[in-house]
Amino acid sequence: MDIAAIRKEYSLKSLDISNIALSPLIQFKAWFQEALTASTLETNAMTISTINHENKPSARVVLLKGIDHGFLFFTNYQSNKGQELALHPYAALTFFWPELERQVRIEGYVEKVTDEESDDYFYSRPLASQIGAWTSPQSHVIPDRIFLKERQEKIEAKFKEVKITRPEHWGGYRVVPLSVEFWQGRPSRLHDRLKYELDETGNWSINRLAP
Repeated sequence: MDIAAIRKEYSLKSLDISNIALSPLIQFKAWFQEALTASTLETNAMTISTINHENKPSARVVLLKGIDHGFLFFTNYQSNKGQELALHPYAALTFFWPELERQVRIEGYVEKVTDEESDDYFYSRPLASQIGAWTSPQSHVIPDRIFLKERQEKIEAKFKEVKITRPEHWGGYRVVPLSVEFWQGRPSRLHDRLKYELDETGNWSINRLAP
């Protein structure tokens, strides 16, 4: 298998400063809608990179669940990512839509969303997912799947007669961007890269980066 020979030429679109929004959030929403329209696979999937207790990078894929002045996702606060964000409240996000030959990189600080926002999303989920939030001690070592099955059955029995509540250890985070880079694949690996950076006055500057 010759992995080094795997390559694809990018030529679908281009990206120019004169044709983008002044706000990276507005530009992201436009690209996100294009990705939805193009039926990209798992459009809202994003890699989130954090820093662990050894000051080493740690990454995994999660799902974007909202956009306001930041990018929202939900998880177990006691998971590895939750503990890492408590220690270092900064993260990097990466979206990749190969069907459009596009990538978006976001860096920013992280804050918990309000309890009300976490409740709203929790109760919008299917009941099985609500049960799952109670069932899984996310990122912790477990003996086998039987452990999860038995734990799930106990949770289902507990909430059979009463309304399920959101676990205190489960909720949302917001990644508030400090920089956002939009990447559009181009021929000969001379890709378009436009980067927004937030300055001390709260305004966004936009610069073209070499590919």
